[in-house]
Amino acid sequence: MPKKYIPGETKAQRKARKNARKRITHCAEAPQSEARKPVIYDTPDPTQKYFVVCLKWGDKYGPEYVNKLYRMVQRNLSINHEFICYTENPAGLDHGIRVIDLELMQGIEGWWYKPMFFNPSLGLEGVILFLDLDMIIFKNIDKLFSYKPSEFIIIQDFNRHVVRNYDKFNSSIFRLNTGQHAEVFHQYMADRNNISRRFQGDQDWIRHVIKSDYNYWPVDWIQSYKWEMRGKPQMTGGPRGTRDFVTKGEPKILDETCIAVFHGDPNPHFCKDDWVQENWR
Repeated sequence: MPKKYIPGETKAQRKARKNARKRITHCAEAPQSEARKPVIYDTPDPTQKYFVVCLKWGDKYGPEYVNKLYRMVQRNLSINHEFICYTENPAGLDHGIRVIDLELMQGIEGWWYKPMFFNPSLGLEGVILFLDLDMIIFKNIDKLFSYKPSEFIIIQDFNRHVVRNYDKFNSSIFRLNTGQHAEVFHQYMADRNNISRRFQGDQDWIRHVIKSDYNYWPVDWIQSYKWEMRGKPQMTGGPRGTRDFVTKGEPKILDETCIAVFHGDPNPHFCKDDWVQENWR
């Protein structure tokens, strides 16, 4: 056990030693990344149909977010696939994007439409990769289709960087085979208004229903821009304060990372990092 007091030690030295102990303890409690071990994944099945799907509801994100996501996927996915956007307003979307009309449901907003991708009668027979709009894809993503191909795969919530074995979902990116975990859809539709009030978001509902038969993406593959790649930003003036990401140092980009998720603030259009601007187009 380290001594609490060392004769002749100054107050500043004692404080530095105490802080060093805290850092060691924090590191010991950090989650262990399986992604830092070699990950073996299969070659995509050429007989399978692959779909990349996204959801645009309301006016939080304009058509440019869908278009840029579509272009990033085209540049970084070599597997034959179809890109589909579910939306109630297809105005301004690129011609290469297949649009499926989003059947609006009273009282349902935004992310609460995600359970529909678990509908076995969705009309897409094959492998479905869902992507949120607020992300940057900057390396090849073929492995997102070939990793553990028979399993439901989702992001381990980004609180993983501070809590060991944090077993909650982040639904920014998930992959499933048609009809997999259909109970997510059926149970939600049976009581959707009540469920939308009881649970903070769709990912909490999905985690509540799916208690087994799932796996997480390797941690290094998909990283949180603000929590894992950049750390906490500085706050500037203003009535509510503004997160200053411009003056932070260069983000840490791991060798295996192919996607940066911009959950919360900032959105990609706000970020001035050169590598973000280079890829978000």
